[in-house]
Amino acid sequence: MSRLAQIQTSFTSGEMDPLLRARVDLTQYYQGLDKAQNVVIQPQGGFTRRPGLRFLLEIPSAAAPQSGCRLVPFEVSTTQSFMFVFAHNRAYIYADQVLMTNINGSGNDYLATSIGSTNIPTMYWTQSIDTLIVVDEDMAPVKIVRGANNTTWTISAITFDDTPRHAFSITLTEPVSGTLTPSSTTADNITLTTSTSIWVAGHVGQYVNDKDGFGRARIVKVNSGTEAEAVNEVPFGDTTAIAQGDWNIESGYEDAWSSARGYPRSVTFHESRLWFGGSKSLPNSLWASRVNDFFSFELGDLLADDAIIVTQNTDQANSIVAMRSGRDLQVFTTGAEFFVPQADLDPITPNNIAVKSATRRGAKPGIRPQASESGTLFIQREGKALREFAFSDVELSYVSENISLLASHLIVQPLDMALRSATDTTEGDLLLIVNGTSSADTRLAAVAQSGTIAAFVLLQSQNVVAPSYFQTDGSFLNVGVDVDDIYVVVKRTINSATKYYLEVFDNDRTTDSSLQYFSGAAAPDQSLPGSTTASSLSHLEAATVKVIVDDDIQTDKTVASGAITLDAAGTSYLEIGLDYTVEVKTLPFEPKLASGNVQGQRRRIIEASPICDSTQNLSVNGYEIPFRTLPLTLGEGVTAFTGTKRIAPLLGYSRDAQLTMTMTQPLFCTVLGVEYKVSIGG
Repeated sequence: MSRLAQIQTSFTSGEMDPLLRARVDLTQYYQGLDKAQNVVIQPQGGFTRRPGLRFLLEIPSAAAPQSGCRLVPFEVSTTQSFMFVFAHNRAYIYADQVLMTNINGSGNDYLATSIGSTNIPTMYWTQSIDTLIVVDEDMAPVKIVRGANNTTWTISAITFDDTPRHAFSITLTEPVSGTLTPSSTTADNITLTTSTSIWVAGHVGQYVNDKDGFGRARIVKVNSGTEAEAVNEVPFGDTTAIAQGDWNIESGYEDAWSSARGYPRSVTFHESRLWFGGSKSLPNSLWASRVNDFFSFELGDLLADDAIIVTQNTDQANSIVAMRSGRDLQVFTTGAEFFVPQADLDPITPNNIAVKSATRRGAKPGIRPQASESGTLFIQREGKALREFAFSDVELSYVSENISLLASHLIVQPLDMALRSATDTTEGDLLLIVNGTSSADTRLAAVAQSGTIAAFVLLQSQNVVAPSYFQTDGSFLNVGVDVDDIYVVVKRTINSATKYYLEVFDNDRTTDSSLQYFSGAAAPDQSLPGSTTASSLSHLEAATVKVIVDDDIQTDKTVASGAITLDAAGTSYLEIGLDYTVEVKTLPFEPKLASGNVQGQRRRIIEASPICDSTQNLSVNGYEIPFRTLPLTLGEGVTAFTGTKRIAPLLGYSRDAQLTMTMTQPLFCTVLGVEYKVSIGG
């Protein structure tokens, strides 16, 4: 029998896929976890209890939240930003976690929209200063514009100065009589004159061809039955009259976007142009507006600032589902990833545009890619992998790296995704992926419940990809980030009824769907009650709640008539909300010995010493660590502890020798590392 001491100084590999349990040859194994539930991994190496959730709003049944919601951030300036909560034909608007009311003087606390529940799951958006543009293939593009203040907004269908046209079916017609005479062979804009009355208003946008191939023009205006103005696309051979039978009218061109043909699926701004990507009838086409004239898609004379239309013709179906303006214009389709390069830093023009193929992974429709530190994060089409689309200086092209390779089990039929950029040096970027329905895969037992969130802490410069997962008493449905505020829509069962709540993560809370009571509280939080009755809890009616008073845990309460009775009134603050389970489990103990591994031998952890930072509650393998100091004062809060706590003995031999760290109370906890001693060979 031998005894070994080992320390795990970092958890930055996060929860690892069960398929990697035997990979003790990986460096990540010694920085990983078997389970990381309701914690956030810190890029420095430790883990901390995830923030609790502040209750904001019950989305009313009139907004049909059961049919879908969408959280859309809208940043007007460096000092002002909003979170739009889209539900059926409504948009609730939040600024700094405060709901805007009496929108446009209507008395409503929402903006009425034409965006219905059928559009919400696949809607896409972009913004420019004070204008938010929303698209969906079954909805005419709309714009939402902020007015003079936070409660003045207008929403309207976009009126395009020039709508792009496409020939869904071409018809060539030879007029039964009459000659055609072009006014010039060199001018860009010409006049077409016929010897008999031929031109009608419906010819605008159609083409005229000289059948010998020397002459093609697009009609832009009809002046009379015998005269039309046109743009010269292929110069005519001369200005003599072309005989009847030697020229034709090419018709069938119609608006590329309409209720019959469908509308754009994705949108972004890039190089002072508004770009649309894919539509219901033209899934692999790109349209770019004129430069700084965002609602004009007039092709004109194909000058540098004219509109652009290009279609990706590839060897497979590649329907455009997303775009992002980055180093280049990045185009994500169902079958591959593309980009529109800039040659020698020249701007993209109608004459030099090229759509280059990069990788063949495909992106999942309905999940908006997110900008990362070094590229663009997207969910692969099948919904089983998180990839980063980034430019490689080695390959001089884009690559799609599998970011979730070591934790693919945490991504289960994803529904939504958002990224909160790091706000200080103690954080990494936090990518949140909302999971959909549960899976029958036995590897996913820990996260099989639908509505979990896979949380990836990313610090690419230090090779940190640290996944964990969040659970709550209910199901997460949507996630959105307003600068550094993370909003979620949560489906909960309250008093035997299904409710849809808007909540926001709050680092100062340790319970979910919570309210806090303190001096100067703003709604929906409350002022500290002067008695032992805490009210305004109707959103948690009949629920069992946790009660925290001045860092002291009182007995659990059940909400009745929107209120509870406290064991004792607080003097500083009060928090009431739903509990959630925190559990972190280390991987099986495997020391690096010259004699080889010990996986086949029985082991027992005989001592553990977690290294804590500002921690108030922690249990290790069922043993609760004491954090209160003697003498105890009734009602006194738990003082946060920083340092090392030693636990011994821990009984029981096993083949794994794992530490399970949990919390029995909704207080704060951060573990920086853990040292433990193991007896081997018992």
